[in-house]
Amino acid sequence: MAPTVTSYEGNSRLRRVRAAAALAGVELIYDSSFTFKSDWKTPEFLQKFPLGYQPTLEDGDFYLQESSAIAEYVATLAPNSTVVPSDKKQLALCHQWQCFADQEIYMKHNAASTIINGSVPYNKVTYQFFFDKLVSRLETLEKILADKTFLVGERITIADICVATALTNVFSGLVDKSIRAKLPNTLRYLDSIVKHPKLIALFDNGDLKFTDEPVTPAQPAKEAKPAKESKPAEPKAPKATKAPKAKEADEEEEEPLVPAEPKVKNPLDDLPKSTFNLEEWKRQYSNLDTRGEALPWFYQNFDKEGFSIWRVDFKYNEELTQTFMSNNQIGGFFNRLEASRKYLFGSMGVLGKTNDSIISGALIVRGKDVKPVVDVAPDWESYEYKEISLDNEEDKKFFEGAMAWDLEMSGKSWVDGKNFK
Repeated sequence: MAPTVTSYEGNSRLRRVRAAAALAGVELIYDSSFTFKSDWKTPEFLQKFPLGYQPTLEDGDFYLQESSAIAEYVATLAPNSTVVPSDKKQLALCHQWQCFADQEIYMKHNAASTIINGSVPYNKVTYQFFFDKLVSRLETLEKILADKTFLVGERITIADICVATALTNVFSGLVDKSIRAKLPNTLRYLDSIVKHPKLIALFDNGDLKFTDEPVTPAQPAKEAKPAKESKPAEPKAPKATKAPKAKEADEEEEEPLVPAEPKVKNPLDDLPKSTFNLEEWKRQYSNLDTRGEALPWFYQNFDKEGFSIWRVDFKYNEELTQTFMSNNQIGGFFNRLEASRKYLFGSMGVLGKTNDSIISGALIVRGKDVKPVVDVAPDWESYEYKEISLDNEEDKKFFEGAMAWDLEMSGKSWVDGKNFK
């Protein structure tokens, strides 16, 4: 008897299970009458599936949850299927991409979505944190797909199924047309998956409806003002607690995020007020020619008592391979410095070529010590920091090269870089 899969229509996690089955040629029993609002968390259901979410698979006395695991299991039921590679290294790569799809795309999108749709109280900083993380991961994927048709090998595997279904979810959710325009390799890749003859029917015949405009947060309703009374008002009954909002149709029963703890005051805020406006410098740098206009402005306005400048060098350059991956590493380091954004400006880059490159650059930080600014990043100790003196010609030359992205070191030229603004 064929395995039974249970979930609701519209769930992209169910779609990955059905896609794996379709590619492998495995028959599934699927009840299309099931809906998310069905009363399905019965004691009998939880006895079989204690994690308590959809989709589920039942194959005789074998019960399985987690859509990625279900999709892989289903694909292995077909003899000689290439959806799940037999080669151990390729299988490990598939597992890498399955984790990427869930942890780096689905979860970050879900975290941002719960804030946008009002399930979690709206907080701009928190929302932007998760949304930027999501976009950063999509940008990484975009570079990886520059010279790949599929993620593992030369045929569609479980890795492609998991990543493609995650992409259809976020492109139909928060990732609008303006962002997708910067992801041509990813869109080309996705198109090749959803229009595969065995999959096109599962993906709305390849005619998926994606989000065009940026999504705006749900606004809390304004409370009506009480009418004026000529006599003392009666005591009001306690306001009823609002029922939790239902989950979106594509969530796999993930727990909502716990609101962030109140921020502890940063000691850097107690430093004497500085005449140097870091935010204004960021605007000058972004809008003006670096050497001709922005740097002269910087030298005229910099406060060396309230700020300091630091050279940053990666300690383990021998481990670097592809230059674009090294640049992604800089992006990851900068992402982890998010909590210090108001105290920091950075310009770092990759110099050299594939398998012979280095990471270096400069940071402008609040105060005279770099550690309180950078130790918010768990990997801050992977870099060496040396204070730059603008009175030293070599230091000044290095600083200007890092800012202008034309730095050269030991015969290695600047290839690519990122700014922290």
